[in-house]
Amino acid sequence: MSARIGPGGLRETGPLIWLFSRVAGRVTGTEPPHVFTTLGRGRGLFWGWLHFAGRLMPGGRLARRESELVILRVAHVRGSAYEFAHHRRLARRVGVTSAELARVVADASSPEWSDWGARERAFLDSADALLARRDLTDTEWAALCAVTDEREAIELLLLVGHYDMLATTLTTLRVQPDRKR
Repeated sequence: MSARIGPGGLRETGPLIWLFSRVAGRVTGTEPPHVFTTLGRGRGLFWGWLHFAGRLMPGGRLARRESELVILRVAHVRGSAYEFAHHRRLARRVGVTSAELARVVADASSPEWSDWGARERAFLDSADALLARRDLTDTEWAALCAVTDEREAIELLLLVGHYDMLATTLTTLRVQPDRKR
């Protein structure tokens, strides 16, 4: 499948997004990430999205490792190969192990799911519930609140919602994987 809207270059994104994308590619060890060069075609909208996304990750209150596990779960459940590959690289850089990468894509009823700590499990269970029903039951909410404060709980909800939205956008636009440098 080819991209519905391909990555933009200097002319399509403007000099700031073009430069930002190149720097981001150096950080991720890839060509300029297509998520940026494609969404960058939206110009001003791109900067608003990037500010919001950056406040969630890496600038949020949740530990980067926790955020990456949630993002990977959302990418897996939503079938976003681009998002999963992009964040797999980032997750490894913040200490997510190969075993955890395998476990994050396991069925929540599988025996290995019980290997998560209470906080990780509450985050991942919440992500699954939000993706399935767009809500948490009172029991699920209580489990989340048992391991977070109010600000972290709000951030988790926004993180799941944001990456669900991003997975939809990337899938619909058929954004192609980034090549390694």
